[in-house]
Amino acid sequence: MAVFPWSKSADDKNEKRAGSPPSPQEDAVGGGYTSEEGVTEVAEDDLHRGMKPRQLNMMAIAGAIGTGLIIGTATGLKFGPGSLLIGYILMGITVYIVMVALGEMGAWLPHKKSFSGYASRFVDPAMGFATGWNYFFKYVIVLPNNLTATGLLLQLWLPDLNVSVWIVVFGIAIILLNLIHVSFFGEAEFWMSLVKALVIIMCIFLCLIIALGGGPNKVRTGFYFWQNPGAFGQWFVTLNGVTTEIPGATGRFLGVWACIVQATFAYLGTELVGVAFGETPNPRKNVPRAVNQTLLRIVFFYIAGVLVLGMAVPYNHPLLKAATGKASGLNSPFVIAAKIAGVSGLDQAVNGLLLVFTVSAANSDIYLASRTVWALAQDGQAPQIMHRTNRRGVPIPAVALSSLFCVLGFMNATKDAATVFGYFVSLVTVFGALNWIAVLVSYLAMIRAMKVQGIAREVMPYRNPLLPWGAYIALAMTILVIVFSGYNAFIPHFQIDKFMTSYIGIVVYVGNIAWWKIFKKTKRVKPEEMDLVTGRREWTAE
Repeated sequence: MAVFPWSKSADDKNEKRAGSPPSPQEDAVGGGYTSEEGVTEVAEDDLHRGMKPRQLNMMAIAGAIGTGLIIGTATGLKFGPGSLLIGYILMGITVYIVMVALGEMGAWLPHKKSFSGYASRFVDPAMGFATGWNYFFKYVIVLPNNLTATGLLLQLWLPDLNVSVWIVVFGIAIILLNLIHVSFFGEAEFWMSLVKALVIIMCIFLCLIIALGGGPNKVRTGFYFWQNPGAFGQWFVTLNGVTTEIPGATGRFLGVWACIVQATFAYLGTELVGVAFGETPNPRKNVPRAVNQTLLRIVFFYIAGVLVLGMAVPYNHPLLKAATGKASGLNSPFVIAAKIAGVSGLDQAVNGLLLVFTVSAANSDIYLASRTVWALAQDGQAPQIMHRTNRRGVPIPAVALSSLFCVLGFMNATKDAATVFGYFVSLVTVFGALNWIAVLVSYLAMIRAMKVQGIAREVMPYRNPLLPWGAYIALAMTILVIVFSGYNAFIPHFQIDKFMTSYIGIVVYVGNIAWWKIFKKTKRVKPEEMDLVTGRREWTAE
């Protein structure tokens, strides 16, 4: 019989019930710490709250920024700067609503079971089971892709060395980093996230300076490229050397939709701080702060980034159309902007800095996958051995299982890397969007139960004015992205490989829900019976 998340568990042993607020010392550090570094007493096989607030905040700001922004935007920009900006604004609003919904739940009812725990507690244990394994699959699939990207970056300088060598080298490095205390992982991510933030800031200001005429060619473009060749391009696809273009308004609409799907992939991982909530002291204070940092990242890094790109690079430029999608500084639209303006040598620098992006992403992949399968085991939805931790609070079996998927990177040794990259992008996009749906459905179920049980939102320590009504809009937008993300599998003719990678994630997710309901005979959590007490953090005026 599955262990329900509101039953007595290792996560709940150190939590007070409503009506008995924690002491200042206990609340300051989450019930198991006397400081951010020192452990006094924790439950057996439990994670430690060793993630420092500054580490969590930096992860929220730049932890999820990856090659989707600095390289993947080349794919979207081909359809016009207006299409790219619309895509990033719409999905930016969506992902921010997902984060504030997660923040409200995490600040009020914090636990160490990630999104699957909320789905089990507020919706149905079957949905929690499917959500947890879905999140695990997402990160173990993207893990080998990030390791492969690291090897491809290094091939710019060492073209004769096989990518497989770098998969082994960096794979071992990040596995070892995940086997030590979470504070060391947090410190490594802090510095890598800081470097990523600085790189993006440099690229944004570089494009802005170029657009204002500060480049070697002294050409002030401003918003000229929005008029010539224009803000919206026609959607096209090149298959087997043949380019198919959809003309008219339909082609422009498909171009906008392609940018929305690409933006979804770029934003994936924003929710990673939600997994770290369970290893963060004082969630009532630090969770809202980390969630609010995501708005800064969305507005400045993503929205400002794509805006200045559209000012510096025309969407029909040959260099942009030649970008293959492989991980390389040569294919970054920011580098293309510098080349157009006459800046030389930037591709080498950006290529080197991109190594930080890919290594950081691979490092986070193992962390997130291992914590997810650990949470599943805590709810009885994964083998119990996955719930074991060492004295430093590291779930060794879960890390080992997650690390095994590094070997999938060797697929690129025999198949074109760009093709494999495209498959992985489609799979990860669907898996990631399904996780957003799980967060939103869990939140809406919790809000409904609060109304039924007569609990006002004012008792929550963190509330956002966009909720709860914004959750319905974000849910509808995410569902649309999932349903229509594979439209390119039908143009110019049906392609089974693209269709499978675009929709197999939905089949796996729904199949897991159905299987767990049949196997465990689970029932939907009724609003009047929902547990809104265990682990509650009440808001009190200081």
